[in-house]
Amino acid sequence: MTTISEVNALSEDNFVRNYADIAEHSPWVARGAVYKRPFTSRDAMIAAFEQALAAASEPAQLTLVRLHPDLAGKAKLRGDSAREQKGAGLDALTEDEFQHFTTLNTQYKAKFGFPFIFAVKGASKHQILQSFEERIHNDKTTEFALALAQVKRIFRFRIEDRVSA
Repeated sequence: MTTISEVNALSEDNFVRNYADIAEHSPWVARGAVYKRPFTSRDAMIAAFEQALAAASEPAQLTLVRLHPDLAGKAKLRGDSAREQKGAGLDALTEDEFQHFTTLNTQYKAKFGFPFIFAVKGASKHQILQSFEERIHNDKTTEFALALAQVKRIFRFRIEDRVSA
């Protein structure tokens, strides 16, 4: 665990290098957050990441959302995504559960043009599936707003895992 003082002491380059993966394949979020230092707390650091996302253009936000992996997909996951999906049991689905997730992933992406985003840490596969089944009926504007809210939750979880309070 890193302290907020240690985070604040990092050079801009080292900050971005250490926290570039907080936002899935989108180091520009860390680059935006670094300029909000010094952070007074871990929550202030989280808010800086959220603000960097909120300040981005809609196309940049959409690109970030599209870079998230499918939940319970076959793609090789790395780092935080792998740990988070494993923690939710998405790496140990029955064949029927896997097929259900695959069908929902396909339908969801066809409808919205981006993958289903759910901050899975602390959730069970049943809770995730229930949310998936409910949210697939939303309109695109509502679902994009929910996807961004879930991305912000992912920011929180990942920073809480690395930076002490």
